[in-house]
Amino acid sequence: MSVRQPLSLVELFLATPAKSSLLALGPLALALGQLGNSYVNGISPAVSVGFALVMIGFAVVATRHHAAEHRLRRLEGDLESEFRSTR
Repeated sequence: MSVRQPLSLVELFLATPAKSSLLALGPLALALGQLGNSYVNGISPAVSVGFALVMIGFAVVATRHHAAEHRLRRLEGDLESEFRSTR
């Protein structure tokens, strides 16, 4: 039985700062920018709030996928090093 160890967001940002920033902070910046744009230009708040919610959802899903990729790479690296040490 495997023990699931959660990957902290800080560890993910330290391992891959550029990709983590683009996937987590980029969509949030777009959401805030669109909300500000709608306020300044008088666009319906329903459209902007909808866009912001979709972008926040995307950031969550993309960050979780990135964390899963990172865990998989780390697991494969651990298995590879263990295999090399037993040879």
